Amino acid sequence: MKHSSAKVLFWQIGILAVALGIWEWGYGLRSVAALKPFVPGILDPYFISKPSMIWTSFLKLSCLGDATGFGACFARNDNNLWLALLVTLKNMWWGFALGTVSGVLCGLILGRSDYLSRIFQPYVVAMNSVPRIALVPLIILMFGLGDMSKIVTAWIVVFFVVFFNTFEGTRAVDRDQIAAARLLGASELTVLRTVVVPSALAWVFASLTPAVSFALIGVIVGEFIGAERGLGKLIIEAEARANAAEMMVAIFVMMVVGIVLATIVRQLQSYLLRWQPQFESQS
Repeated sequence: MKHSSAKVLFWQIGILAVALGIWEWGYGLRSVAALKPFVPGILDPYFISKPSMIWTSFLKLSCLGDATGFGACFARNDNNLWLALLVTLKNMWWGFALGTVSGVLCGLILGRSDYLSRIFQPYVVAMNSVPRIALVPLIILMFGLGDMSKIVTAWIVVFFVVFFNTFEGTRAVDRDQIAAARLLGASELTVLRTVVVPSALAWVFASLTPAVSFALIGVIVGEFIGAERGLGKLIIEAEARANAAEMMVAIFVMMVVGIVLATIVRQLQSYLLRWQPQFESQS
């Protein structure tokens, strides 16, 4: 059963409006004795702030509501929202790009070679069994508090997500198609370019959407432990002041960034895989 886009949008906006209304005014209902047992304590503004307070903090952190002007505020605060976002996005991008490229290359190489996959299997399994976040203190010890430690953290987190999907996608390629290509005289490189890579692309893109989130998580965790700038440092500073509104500003900014990047990945996927039935109507 198909539903109109307008009806879907109506319900989406309605749910958002109700959620924001409860968030903004719900805790105030505790003043009514009959309603107090039904109002969860988590709505306490001390813990999650309020939408109105978050908006005020956004204007302050972004310098959009500063009385001295945007330029003066921007120059005065070396970790304002825009600079923090720029630093985090830069580190996330490099970690994501390096993790994706290295994950795809290693996945293709080991996926196409039974011999190499058997040699490296125990090492890959051993490294993958270690929680990547547990390596962050070691990475910071090795690379310092600068941007490089954040990039390395994001790279390690993204690498294994992309690697395993690429590896499985390469192994899942139809053997008959490979045999047919070789029968027609295709070289190993041609088989890889015309058969293996196109078939594995769906697996690769299936890993990219979570990889974007994981890259952002890796950078933020690194900034939690130690950083000069970034959204993670913004959150830690707000936490030290028990300022939930500023923490929520950074969280919402990360949420918007994640949505935008995931949308870009899906659009790129629809374009590159437009020859597959599920994407034909979207191209």
